[in-house]
This record gives sequence, C-alpha cells and structure tokens, in this order.
Amino acid sequence: MPKFLVIILLLAVTNVCAEQAQVAIIIDDLGYRQSDANALTLPGNITYSILPHTPFGKKLAQKAHDEKREVMLHIPMEAENGKKLGPGGLTAEMNEKDIQASLARAFAEIPFAAGMNNHMGSLLTKLYSPMTWTMRFLKERKLYFIDSVTTGQSKAEKIAHQLGVPSMRRSIFLDNELSAEYIQQQFMHLINQANKHHSVIAIAHPHPETIAELTKLIPLLAEKNIELVSISQLFPQEQFVKTVNMATD
Repeated sequence: MPKFLVIILLLAVTNVCAEQAQVAIIIDDLGYRQSDANALTLPGNITYSILPHTPFGKKLAQKAHDEKREVMLHIPMEAENGKKLGPGGLTAEMNEKDIQASLARAFAEIPFAAGMNNHMGSLLTKLYSPMTWTMRFLKERKLYFIDSVTTGQSKAEKIAHQLGVPSMRRSIFLDNELSAEYIQQQFMHLINQANKHHSVIAIAHPHPETIAELTKLIPLLAEKNIELVSISQLFPQEQFVKTVNMATD
C-alpha cells in the first residue's frame, strides 16, 4: 500500500476516535438507604455522588472507590422552597468561613472524592458570594464542580470558570418520572444530545425503577459508538493543570 494511503487511513482512524461522543452518568442522592448500594450493580463507568454525613454514604463511597468507580460529593444547598437540607448543607446565611469549614468536613469524610455537584440549591446557586466561596474551596483542592441546574438562574458554572475551576452542567435528568417509558425516552434523548454536542452529563437516582432500566439501556451507548466515561474524563487534562498553576500563583 502506498505510503500516502497509509497516512490518510491513520488520520481517518484518529479523527473517528477523537470525535467519539462521550456521556457521563451521575447517580446522586446516595447515602441514606442501604438499598442505595444496588446502584453499584450498574454496568460501565458510572460516577457516584454521595450525600455527606449520611448513614451509608461513607461505606458506599469506599466500595465504589474500591471498584475503581469515580466518587464525588452531592452537597446540599439552600432551595427557594426552604426544604430541609440535612447534614453538610450550605445556606445563604453562612459566611465564607462557615461554607469552607462545612465543605472541608464533607471532603474529609470521603477524601478521594474528585469533585462535587449541588443537591437542590435553587436559591444558593443564584448567589454570587456563596458560589465564589465554594469555588475558591474547590480551586484550592483541585476539585471540579458540576452544576445540577436546579434553577435557570444559576451562577455556579460561570463563577467556577472565572476562578479556573473545571466545571460543566447537567444536561438531562433521566428519572424525573419513575416509569420505564419515561426513562427510556430520556435515555434516547441523551443519545441524541451526545451525538449533537459530543459530550453530555446526565443525572439519575438510585430508585429500583431507574436501576432496572439503566441496566438494560447502558449497553446501547457502545452500540451507538458513544463512550461512557467518568466526569473527570470529560475535562481536558490541561484544565486541571491550569487550575493547579492558578492556585499556586
């Protein structure tokens, strides 16, 4: 085979690999129920987000970590409806010291957590100061932030980018309704969005209905040439290097 044809074929293969769509699926709200461990039976590179200071959170996080799954923290943040936050929650009344101390306690419990996303937070993620204090904490420790987007007015991702914190936002909730038909519909939407945007983040929860459906649906990603990746894999590695450099200036 002529040398120039070999080069063209190699370039074609490289381009196909480079353009492969990627999906990350976060299972969050983990830690209050022993049955949450069933989420670890899901196939593939799932990311698990643990509520801090919960009865089963630390044990579940350790098991996921031992199985080489990515673990993050699901930090409660104040909502507009005033719903009770639970332990480790961040509120608008807290100052920078309070917020950073609360985050430090949460990450001390699960020190291998790679980042965090917000649990609720329709009020707090709209507020500049609490989000700035949160991102400063994450930047200092080289952690990422995923905006669960519980309000269209969230400032979290924008502030994270301003401070050099690796950050993306949730695109799709897979199980706002717990019917097989709805979860299947959302998963097909996830596939379409991945092909359109190249990388997409979905969030789901450890409901029995969700686990049953996702166990059947996740293999479809490979069939569609979509790679299931951890959250960290969605970020260019230089973004983490940049964060390190900025944090040590």
